[in-house]
Formats: sequence, structure tokens, C-alpha cells
Amino acid sequence: MTSKSREFELAVRSFSGDLYRFACWLARDPHAAEDLVQECFQRAWINWENLHDQVALKKWLFTILRRQFLRRLERKQFETVDIEGLELASCDTLGMDETYGLRQALARAPANLREPLLMQVLGGFSAEELALLAETTTGAMTTRLSRARQWLRHYLRGDDANDAAGNTIGKIS
Repeated sequence: MTSKSREFELAVRSFSGDLYRFACWLARDPHAAEDLVQECFQRAWINWENLHDQVALKKWLFTILRRQFLRRLERKQFETVDIEGLELASCDTLGMDETYGLRQALARAPANLREPLLMQVLGGFSAEELALLAETTTGAMTTRLSRARQWLRHYLRGDDANDAAGNTIGKIS
């Protein structure tokens, strides 16, 4: 086994779980998430020689996954789905109602708040890393993450989430 193969295999073992969780949140379908992760690693393998900074490997893989998801989204023809047959994934610490409420809140959150929050929670990215990915300052990303949490708290409490969203989006745009 070559050095390149060993490094890649180590990356797959190290980051496949985090990438899969992020892909599940993006695609909302475990099968599509598996495909996204596989396509991400396929692209990574093809371009492995172009990666010069091993420290940035995790950010690089998450960026590949996110871009692959966006490519799929551009090509996708949307269909209607019967929600009667859908099952929600269970969560050990939250009840079914809380899990549903949290998923619903995240789905309704403005995209500019939802994506960085999910990448931080599911991917373990710091505000600095997210700022680099979004090509913005660390301070701006920290503010965006703070506003995302604030928006989520308001929404889950039943406060006027539309007012919170309007104030938040106006400040960030």
C-alpha cells in the first residue's frame, strides 16, 4: 500500500462519520447522504495530490461535500413526498415532539444562519474555520453563529420568530 493510499484511508476512517452526519442534515435522506459522502471521497481521491495542507483536510472534505450537495440540488427535479410514511430518527436525549420541533425549527431557519450552525454542531468546526470557508471574518462568523442560536431559542420558545428572523436577517445581509 502506498503512502498516498494510507493517508487517504486514514482520512476516510477519521472523517466519514462527521461527513455523513452533515450530509444527513443537508440531504435529509440517509441513502442520499451515503451517496454524497462516497462522491465526496471519490473527488477527494482524484484531487488528493492537490492537497498541500494536511491541517486543512477536514475543511477541504466538508467543502467538497457541500459543493457536491449543491451540484445535486441544481440538477434535482423536485417531487412531492407523502409525509404519512416518513419516520423521524429517534434521539436519546429528546422526545419525539422535541426532535420534531427542532428539525422543523432548523428547516425554517434562514439559510445564512442554519448552515454555519449545523457545520459547527455536526462538523465540529470552529468559528475561525467557518469564517475561512465562508470567506468572511471570524468576528462576522461568531456574530452569525450567535444570531443563529438566538433565532433558534426564540423559535423554540414560541416567541415571535418572524420578528426575530427579520431583525437577524436585516443585520446580517
